[in-house]
Amino acid sequence: MPGIDADFICHRLAIHKEGKPVAQRKRKVGSERREAIITETQKLLNAGFIREIRYTTWLENVVLVNKSSGKWRMCVDYTDLNKACPKDSYPLSSINRLVDGASGHALLSFLDAYSGYNQIMMSPPDEEHTSFITDRANYCYRVRPFGPKNAGATYQWLMDKVFHQQIGRNMEVYVDDMMVKTTSAKAHATDLAEVFGQIKRHNMRLNPEKCVFGIQGGKFLGFMITSREIEANPEKCKAIIQM
Repeated sequence: MPGIDADFICHRLAIHKEGKPVAQRKRKVGSERREAIITETQKLLNAGFIREIRYTTWLENVVLVNKSSGKWRMCVDYTDLNKACPKDSYPLSSINRLVDGASGHALLSFLDAYSGYNQIMMSPPDEEHTSFITDRANYCYRVRPFGPKNAGATYQWLMDKVFHQQIGRNMEVYVDDMMVKTTSAKAHATDLAEVFGQIKRHNMRLNPEKCVFGIQGGKFLGFMITSREIEANPEKCKAIIQM
């Protein structure tokens, strides 16, 4: 299973000592949702993201969310688990500082990680705490799933360590939002090669469909960043005009 080396980073839950395991009762779902759960679970099994588990003390229900495409996104209700976990206070960068540092550059490239959180392995002792129930079996995650507390803090720590020599100089990162910036067009390929070197070194994967390279402006953290500094986001302007 491809992913970031667990010796470099893995996600730990740090459950409170007084936190008592909760095994949720299985909720009823309709036939359409049941088939969607079977399909999505099989995809996760094929990818090596989950494994079957028995005799678990933690057990959560699956929740299906409608995607804009009309398809289902399978999530897990980690409400009880999150209550038992402390908040990770790892610092996130100021969005205003990142946006200011990103503006006024000749060329920009925007990178998107492929299922970014899933590229981080779970700490083996904590795998069973991510267990969820289906009609066919109970499963737990081998990789960092979506839903448990502190996802952003773990991912920001990863980005800070991987790109510590690039951040602020030719790159800006906020959790899973990555942007490569260059003051001169000629140097952009060199900066990209440097960033790609780090990505390859740590076995990270990008989603090519959501990456954009060598443009003069684009949206970053909700702001329009261009070579002429920060501009208004046309989507937000349109919403205000139509009010």
